[in-house]
Amino acid sequence: MQTRIENWTVTKPAVRSKKGVVASQSARAAAVGAAVLRDGGNAVDAAVATGFALAVYEPWMSGLGGGGYMLVYSAKEKAVHAVDFGVVSPARLDPAAYPLASAGNDADLFGWPSVKEGKNLKGYLSIAVPGAVDGYGLALERFGSRPWDELLQPAIAAAKHGHAVDWWSLLRIANDAPALREFAAAAQTYLPNGLPPSLGEGAKPVLDMGNLADTIAHLAKAGRRDFYEGDIAAKIAADMQEGGGFLAADDLAAYKAHIARPTPHRRGEATIHLLPGLNAGPTFGDALSRLPATLGSDAEGFAAYAKALSGAYQRRLETMGHDGDAAGQGCTTHFSIMDGEGNMAIVTNTLLSAFGSKVVLPRTGVLMNNGINWFDPRPGRPNSLAGGKRPLSNMCPVLVTKGDQPWFGIGASGGRRIFPAVFQLTSMLVDRGMELEAAMHAPRINVDNPARIEADPRLSPEVLAALRAVGPVTELEATSFPIMYATPLAVLREGDVCVGGAHVNSPAAAVMEA
Repeated sequence: MQTRIENWTVTKPAVRSKKGVVASQSARAAAVGAAVLRDGGNAVDAAVATGFALAVYEPWMSGLGGGGYMLVYSAKEKAVHAVDFGVVSPARLDPAAYPLASAGNDADLFGWPSVKEGKNLKGYLSIAVPGAVDGYGLALERFGSRPWDELLQPAIAAAKHGHAVDWWSLLRIANDAPALREFAAAAQTYLPNGLPPSLGEGAKPVLDMGNLADTIAHLAKAGRRDFYEGDIAAKIAADMQEGGGFLAADDLAAYKAHIARPTPHRRGEATIHLLPGLNAGPTFGDALSRLPATLGSDAEGFAAYAKALSGAYQRRLETMGHDGDAAGQGCTTHFSIMDGEGNMAIVTNTLLSAFGSKVVLPRTGVLMNNGINWFDPRPGRPNSLAGGKRPLSNMCPVLVTKGDQPWFGIGASGGRRIFPAVFQLTSMLVDRGMELEAAMHAPRINVDNPARIEADPRLSPEVLAALRAVGPVTELEATSFPIMYATPLAVLREGDVCVGGAHVNSPAAAVMEA
């Protein structure tokens, strides 16, 4: 019998409200979004306020220096749209600046062959053009109802106050302290007195966020494009030049988030809407095509999941990019929002690794991504390093409708574990008819490499035996840290009631009702 690492049983009941729900990895950020819904804003309004607030409340995961995707269900149009604000490599990026080390693989997300001095993992050379600010602004312009400057006020207030340290953020900071210490502005922000912050008696557990409040306040007045073409862009470009990075003013000016058409996949009465492009949406669709229409018993169902995931990942690695052998967690945030009218905003935003590049730009207080690590440092591959290129990412928000009516939206953080988690939860709701709360608590498997299956030991002996008939199985406990099966957040419509579910094992994740 396997000895448990975490000796507790954790539950998180689903939250119900007719006025709307916000499910986020940060309860504080979810409360910001819920307040927008209570004040009459719609789901996209709440998403913008939540996204900016996360730059303070969960800074290691996402923020203004990140990039991602949003799926939107418009109740007025009865249609689903995608907002693509993924990162792009700087146009002047020189692959020769990332020479391979003589041996070894990196210890971060993908297990690429190591680059000398980890230049693709941390520091100014690891930074790609961030898309979050333009993406949130475009979504608001197209689907929102409240003024931009109004929605940024909670984030401004939070940044002025500073990041209130609790045991969870202390754990996240301490885990990355050695790398944060290498960069002056990051160390000044997250390592007061050169060490992780203290929660002991007499400590001041609030971190000064530097110039971040002034940056958001300026954006509130000047608009989203100032981040790319105005005063904020000039400050970013100046810091990048001083740090020796490739990202320059013309990269920022050229960046544009855009609206895309999701790919619909029919499954019984449901239509599953997936992202197009260089993310996990196409791989989800591939796995869905491999899944039998009827799944049978739990054992048969999980065996079918393992086969579908394994086959889809094999194709992903061969044709869309080559992610190596390390699964990694990633440091992405996800939040799912539904308002009382049925509008949904299903959002994934990321810095990629924990604290991204570990670089806080001093003039703006913005923590920047390390999106260059999404690229394979080896030349001649589908996802190799190049200038002005979008990398293959793991993000996988999903939005599901019945007819033209909203049903549910779900997504997760967790690096390569995201797609397998979201795939299984979607099937549990669509194919197995599970309630949202039951699905969120159900043990799952992870298959992000065709050569292995990771299985929660809470699965029944019959399920584990069926999985072993498919391939090698490693039993892996669903712990709080590290998070082994991704961090899903979901919202669902039951009649005129909005239901929200948060990841059970993540202590800060929560659903807030409007």
